[in-house]
Amino acid sequence: DPLAQMDAQTRKRGTLDAIKRILLRESLNQPLMVIFEDLHWIDEGTQAFLNLLADSIGTAKILLLVNYRPEYSHHWNSKTYYTQLRLDPLGRESAEEMLSSLIGDGKDLIPLKRLIIEKTDGNPFFIEETVLVLFDEGALVRDGTVKLTCSMNRLKIPPTVEAILTSRIDRLPPKEKDLLQTLAVIGREFPVSLIRAVSDADDLEAMLEHLQLAEFIYEQPAVGDTGYIFKHALTQEVTYNSILIDRRKQIHERAGAAIEALFANQLDDHLGELARHYGRSANSSKAVTYLRRAAGQAWQRSAVREAFSYLETARQVAAALPDDAERDRKELAIQRGLMGMSGPLRGYGSKERLDASLRARELCRRLGDETRLAWILGNLGDVYINTQQYKSTRQMIQELTELASRTGDPRALEHMAYANAHLCWRIGNYSESCSSSEEVLAHYVELSGEEVDEVLVNAVWAQALFLCFSLTVLGHIDRAREVGRELSGWSAKWPNHRFLEGGVILASMYPNLLLRDVTKAEAAAKRLKEIDQEVDRTTFEWACECHGWAIAAHGRLSEGVAEINSVDQSGLGLEPDTFHCFVMADSYLRGELASEALRWAQRGLATADKVGERQMEAELWRLSGEASLLQDEGNSSEAERSFRSAIEAARRQSARLFELRATTSLAHLLDKQGKRAEARAMLARIYDWFTEGFDTADLKDAKALLDELNA
Repeated sequence: DPLAQMDAQTRKRGTLDAIKRILLRESLNQPLMVIFEDLHWIDEGTQAFLNLLADSIGTAKILLLVNYRPEYSHHWNSKTYYTQLRLDPLGRESAEEMLSSLIGDGKDLIPLKRLIIEKTDGNPFFIEETVLVLFDEGALVRDGTVKLTCSMNRLKIPPTVEAILTSRIDRLPPKEKDLLQTLAVIGREFPVSLIRAVSDADDLEAMLEHLQLAEFIYEQPAVGDTGYIFKHALTQEVTYNSILIDRRKQIHERAGAAIEALFANQLDDHLGELARHYGRSANSSKAVTYLRRAAGQAWQRSAVREAFSYLETARQVAAALPDDAERDRKELAIQRGLMGMSGPLRGYGSKERLDASLRARELCRRLGDETRLAWILGNLGDVYINTQQYKSTRQMIQELTELASRTGDPRALEHMAYANAHLCWRIGNYSESCSSSEEVLAHYVELSGEEVDEVLVNAVWAQALFLCFSLTVLGHIDRAREVGRELSGWSAKWPNHRFLEGGVILASMYPNLLLRDVTKAEAAAKRLKEIDQEVDRTTFEWACECHGWAIAAHGRLSEGVAEINSVDQSGLGLEPDTFHCFVMADSYLRGELASEALRWAQRGLATADKVGERQMEAELWRLSGEASLLQDEGNSSEAERSFRSAIEAARRQSARLFELRATTSLAHLLDKQGKRAEARAMLARIYDWFTEGFDTADLKDAKALLDELNA
């Protein structure tokens, strides 16, 4: 089944696109009005659909109407076909018109109308509830016409709509108040079958009718049943808050049990409700079970934030379970889920991922569970790498090595190789990064058919990111391209797998950026932004860096720099990594802003010295030299020192591409100084090392300069 083989994110995108196309197709038959209310309570999936629809209806015969409170935000403001209307309180004339429809036009009611408008500030819901409370109190009566039964100075209108609702709820007969509170626990909407299963009221239909006449709830159609909905979300909220906590927990548990009984064969359709009810009950065991199941379902639907929220609640609830091995096993499963989700959602170096990894390691050790320990240690090492704690990373690699030696578990070797490939890539040991990446692939082949999803991600990322990047820097350009093609071939085995799709794009994006192929790098970055905008924060930020660099290369410097700078690492308390400093310095240099280019190059070199991250050290020295020349052409001695430092750094790393680039810059400078023979000799030596990649900009530039020096 092609749908079953799809990665969840790809399936979600396809589903949302299908719904969008249904609406667009129907709009060809007749104009459509599509209404979404209360976006401030929107779920992740609906928001994704709305974003897609809003981008697609500019020329369609569709009117999309939405409403929301001011705290909700969206990105549609820039659309020329978007109009925003602020819904202000009613003006005096409109408020009087509304009150006339509610209580009539009697002259003796004019002072009352003025008082209500003054107290409510023209809020229509407040006006309506004020009128209802006056009827409840007997201050207003309807006998053909509405009449005021007491003097104005005896009227006591509560100062807020919440106070009015509380007053009205308290005046209900005890049984009706209990029923209304039960309904508030069940939810905003509720079918009669569920009410009957939760409530022990004898005259249920009569009480529901009374609550409807009092305008607390409204009847609405439901599939195969009668349903009700609270008149307003605030009505439900105030009613819910009026219940004592212990009784609230009891009703939540009854509601959960009723849903289990009513929908025993369809529990997957009600996991969110079960998680909510048991999560607010005293039944911690069932709460953890359903919160985890709901999180898994949300994850499968690519609702990452929703899934993370369920697991966070499950983690808190699990603390109330008896302190035994069973509790530890349940919490370990929760922490592992948080580890997996917090990376793409909050960042691979986020505090949430670190805390979950450390707690999971502790639980594994308490349980003696070495089977899962390899994955946890691998994740912990990845957190340390992404937070520039390279000493701690080496300790994790050592711990994985010892675990593999002790247990013979190939997964431990796979995670150890991946961590080492990542670490070496960051510190500029490109040759070892390549070797370890190949080890990851070898262990993946060995583990095929056993937890393939777990090791597949590592195998894809090791090949796409570390191997392709490192091979390009080492000068093995054709081999890097071959690896990219091999990854594309994996698509036939795992069609529509998001991680694989992202890996194939990465295998193109970074090498083309390194080779200064702006068009290809930009196309890859655009595609990566599209697939990871909602799902993976880190790869989305990588794509923004590359895309911003490409925009700057096209001459739109301020726009490009703004996009690069949207990648904010300061939230994690980190120094900007050397690659970030490189793209910033290179962009400013292309825009001929020498001082800014020099500042970012020096900042990157300071990071390299401070934390030992030497990934782009050679390039930062080269850019420092180029910026010095641009700033002061006569200051050639400083530029020469920078170029020679770049060459030395590149040679230490066997980074032939960076060495060629720095040597070309130095050769240009030496030629201007009249040292043509030295320039020719050093450039020829590094150029002659290359046996591939002669179609790239760097080798073409070096060849052109060599021809000029030989002329």
